[in-house]
Amino acid sequence: MLRFEVMDVKKITWVTLLLFFIDGLLHSLSWWTNINIPQEGLLPVRVLFLISIITLTIAKRSLTYSILACMFIGITVAEIWPNVAINLKVFSDIFLRLIKTIIAPLLFSTLVVGIAGHSDLKQVGRMGIKSILYFEVVTTIALIIGLAAINISEAGKGTNMQAKTEQVDKANQLLSQKTKHDVILDIFPENIAKSVAENQVLQIVVFSILFGIGLAQVKGERKQKMVNAIEGLAEVMFKFTNIVMYVAPLAVGGAIAYAVASMGYEVLQSLFKLLITLYVALIAFILLVLVPIGLLVKLPFKSFINHISEPLSIAFATASSEAALPKAMENLEKMGIPRKVVAFVLPTGFSFNLDGTTLYLSLASVFVAQVCGIELTILEQITMCALLMLTSKGVAGVRGASFLILVSTVESLGIPAQKAFAILAIDAFMDMGRTSVNLIGNCLATYVVAKWEGEV
Repeated sequence: MLRFEVMDVKKITWVTLLLFFIDGLLHSLSWWTNINIPQEGLLPVRVLFLISIITLTIAKRSLTYSILACMFIGITVAEIWPNVAINLKVFSDIFLRLIKTIIAPLLFSTLVVGIAGHSDLKQVGRMGIKSILYFEVVTTIALIIGLAAINISEAGKGTNMQAKTEQVDKANQLLSQKTKHDVILDIFPENIAKSVAENQVLQIVVFSILFGIGLAQVKGERKQKMVNAIEGLAEVMFKFTNIVMYVAPLAVGGAIAYAVASMGYEVLQSLFKLLITLYVALIAFILLVLVPIGLLVKLPFKSFINHISEPLSIAFATASSEAALPKAMENLEKMGIPRKVVAFVLPTGFSFNLDGTTLYLSLASVFVAQVCGIELTILEQITMCALLMLTSKGVAGVRGASFLILVSTVESLGIPAQKAFAILAIDAFMDMGRTSVNLIGNCLATYVVAKWEGEV
């Protein structure tokens, strides 16, 4: 068995970072400049980097490092054998299917035990009010930052954005599934089996809360037997999550390989300014909003980063909040946040506190207007933000929801929906960033609410 000293791990880490920097620099020069670097010159550096990160993974024996290693292996496979990489998406699909089987029973069991097991029904109401207040304030700031970023960069001005056939087909497919969305009504389940089948997280949360309140009102031995049984279910689902996580590195590698192979780097060139604007805005949101909030509530940043690194890497590579939810719940509980708070705030946040998505929507809507040569006034942009505050809520479980909201917003500005179709060319790369920020924001929100409740 391989053994590594502490000093060896540090050396391997620094070598890995150096090779990563060199690899990224060489590939950037190849993609974005006229400097033609042959594949034979790029490949040796990438191979050395992969050997280094795999060695580091063995030394650390960490899921996070395994995910990072598979992510870069997936990118390399997509660059060298794109036809093979397209088929690797099956690993991601298998992982997502397994995760979806976990979410409903995990949320149900943790919420019911958290409510009925402690019988503090007033706390549920307090957490609900505090969570919604926090969500509204933070997402409003995210909308404003998105507007500021696109108005400063003016990424859409002078951009020749033409949708290709595959983007038009994908857009029409998403639009054909568009149904009328009632923000209030869609919170409540009409059939819990249907909610579970359609993976409507918010409806599952509402049903679980009502079930927990009902169970809390039952007296005596019957209640305790039911609570013990459901608590046993929660423990089993967390063990189930640990088993499924063994597939996570393969899923991440397959997802990133498919994204790179199907989109290709050439599509980034025409919309590169939009992509950079989005990622700069997301980083600014983290530094200017989330970090100060963390300082205010005295968040232990090192512990927080360590506990969210695994679910964050999953969220980034798969561009799916659902994929990261079970592991995020487990790790936040390990951090010291009570299960009842985690089970309530985190899944609710994925419907009402989509910081990355709301920032993207305000940014992308103005971008499309700029491409069309339309100058939006401050009043029009404020009106658009007010519309997005309503339409972006409660749609986390809807496939292609962010694109559907973007189309609706663009149409409300008097712009044809077809003008937004070309953005789908890089939507996978943008989705990685906004999903990651969604996860960071919701994990922080969970800590904030727990702190307010004196539960940390």
